[in-house]
Amino acid sequence: MGLLRRGGGLMAGEAIATGRKQTRSGISPAGVFQSASFQRAVGRGILYLIAVSSSAVFMFPFVWTVLSSLKRGGELFRFPPTWLPEVPQFQNYPKVFEIVSWATWTWNSTFVAIVSTFGAVLTAALVGYSFARFRYPARDVLFIITLSTMMLPVEVTLIPLYLMFAKIGWLDSYRPLIIPSFFGGSAFLIFLMRQFFMSIPIDLDEAARIDGANYLRIFWQILMPLSIPVTATAAVLTFMAQWNEFLQPFIFLNTKSKYTLAIGIRYFQAVAGFADDTEPKYHLLMAASVMMTAPIIVIFFLAQRYLVQGIVMSGIKG
Repeated sequence: MGLLRRGGGLMAGEAIATGRKQTRSGISPAGVFQSASFQRAVGRGILYLIAVSSSAVFMFPFVWTVLSSLKRGGELFRFPPTWLPEVPQFQNYPKVFEIVSWATWTWNSTFVAIVSTFGAVLTAALVGYSFARFRYPARDVLFIITLSTMMLPVEVTLIPLYLMFAKIGWLDSYRPLIIPSFFGGSAFLIFLMRQFFMSIPIDLDEAARIDGANYLRIFWQILMPLSIPVTATAAVLTFMAQWNEFLQPFIFLNTKSKYTLAIGIRYFQAVAGFADDTEPKYHLLMAASVMMTAPIIVIFFLAQRYLVQGIVMSGIKG
């Protein structure tokens, strides 16, 4: 018994001397911190922290705009600035409708964006289908030329387009904003649709042709139902671009009742009396900005799942 006690004491002394303290589960504290699961948890925590911090930075301007739209005019220029309004001024939003034709401009932007999106997505899908499924001379060359147009800024073609639309009498109408969308949309949309169609097995087309389907029927009844994610992606991106477009409506539209929201806000800033009135009206401008931004945010969150899925799936094949 004495020998066992001495042996036990010797073993305990060696454990203390070497510093290897063990928990009841038999895993040392150092082993816990070195385990793969702990390192993965730490890595995820760091990524979440970076994501939350980045989101806060990007959300700051919008949150500030929303809060500023509920303040009085003088509250925006206080120093030190205050985050929350003393008394929320929800009447700032109806005031925008009283000063300018905001409802008319909203309808104009909605009409132009929806029709342009329909034309751009439809024709981009047809052109992408041609590049992905048909074989004809210089197909790849035409595709490269189409992609190369992405390097041309809009400003390069703006003057020729203005002269052309002036000759055919399209100025001060929505035709310069809508009709070009029915000729392929944009090179990016064509590329997006073509990449997705190439990821669909050609066996589906061959089976449909055996059953007597022509190319147009294959496009409508087979490929398009399978391309809902990428179609939704193209539609959301096009709608956002058309909704926020400023330069072309500013150049082609002259009548105030035909303005879209993008140039309507610029006109609102000029007529709201920012220079003449004693009380600044930037709070009303903030309210107008919130009303213009809100539809885009709602559409983005509703189509977020399709947006991410479409972008990922369109890059499967090159």
